[in-house]
Amino acid sequence: MIKEQYPHSELTGKVIGCAMEVHRVLGQGFQEVIYQRALAIEMSKLNIGFSREHKMNIPYKGENIGTRRVDFLVEGQIMVEIKAMVQLEDVHLAQAINYLEASGLKIGLLINFGAASLQFKRVMNSRKR
Repeated sequence: MIKEQYPHSELTGKVIGCAMEVHRVLGQGFQEVIYQRALAIEMSKLNIGFSREHKMNIPYKGENIGTRRVDFLVEGQIMVEIKAMVQLEDVHLAQAINYLEASGLKIGLLINFGAASLQFKRVMNSRKR
């Protein structure tokens, strides 16, 4: 799962591996919070540092206009947004990209536990080089 063209590829690969284990054990059909708790357990087992429900400011032209909570901030480098939907839609991807851009991070993961097979997408911040 390590792809050199992605920043923090080794770490994102570990997080995806943790998500695969959660999906393998729990399957689909639970609420997002259940998957969030299980993913926290798996990442802790691998000594991956993270904060859950990480609060971040939403800037607009240099002013803070509100806050949002991302499901995980992993090792201060990767934003992880999780879903428990039958199918990811464009709006979920747009939300993840917006959160990533607001955070100023280079890379994030959008992970969906609600489908029969785990779905994940790496998202890149086009404004961050």
